[in-house]
Amino acid sequence: MGKRIFLFVLTNIAIVTTLSIVLSLLGVAGYINLDGSLNLGALAVFCLIYGMGASFISLQLSRWTAKRALGVQLVNGQTGNADLDWLYSTVEKLARQANLPKTPEVGFYESPEVNAFATGPTKSRSLVAVSSGLFRAMNRSEVEAVLAHEVSHVANGDMVTMTLLQGVVNAFVMFFARVVGHIVRQTMDSRYAHLVAFLVTIVLQIALGVLGMLIVSAFSRRREFRADAGGGALAGRANMAAALRRLQSTVDRVDDAAPALASFKISGRPGWMELFSSHPPLEKRIAALQATEAN
Repeated sequence: MGKRIFLFVLTNIAIVTTLSIVLSLLGVAGYINLDGSLNLGALAVFCLIYGMGASFISLQLSRWTAKRALGVQLVNGQTGNADLDWLYSTVEKLARQANLPKTPEVGFYESPEVNAFATGPTKSRSLVAVSSGLFRAMNRSEVEAVLAHEVSHVANGDMVTMTLLQGVVNAFVMFFARVVGHIVRQTMDSRYAHLVAFLVTIVLQIALGVLGMLIVSAFSRRREFRADAGGGALAGRANMAAALRRLQSTVDRVDDAAPALASFKISGRPGWMELFSSHPPLEKRIAALQATEAN
């Protein structure tokens, strides 16, 4: 746990430092004019760079972060371990079927959870990894379907589109929270203006961020249906449905150690509200596959 916290802190320090340097080079160190008025143009650039920049830097670091946060061990098809060599060759085959420009890095991590994930900044710089728990709980046709689902995420460019959406949401949240905070500062007694404006900005950023999560989560759920369909096309709809049924009995074993990867896994822990869940209920995903097969 200490290593994961250290990696999280280190990553965030690197992101903040990089963005601060970029803002300074662009001359957008601040967005308050000398007369106290708000420079909306500078504020928009500030929020866009921080909102989009933080998301894209996180995406660029996603493979590195995932490997270290979960202890992912890469395989190359020549380990001498039958299961791991089969894992690599299966991802390699699925990548060719999906017309990926390059086979993703392939790995596994020790965890009782029955899960897998895909991440990476581009189709040619991606990572597909599975948990040891998945190997123990599923047969090979089901594992192949899970891998096909993850390869479909890569082929669909889901990591980039999720990053773009999150970046836009971040930018809007930061912008509107600061505009309202500035209006409050202008209308308050100068003795309390800065403190109250700061609190209003923070509260609004949290509240708007929660609303933004609804948009991001809705897109994530839609993306899962699409990856299920892609997985079914690559590995067979019956195998994809069988893998999802297997996941229904193992959702209690989802590992929350790396929450940043939650939306990139094949299965997620049910949220306290479906609207905030990154994954649709498994029964809905199975029904969608069956409906597609019937058509």
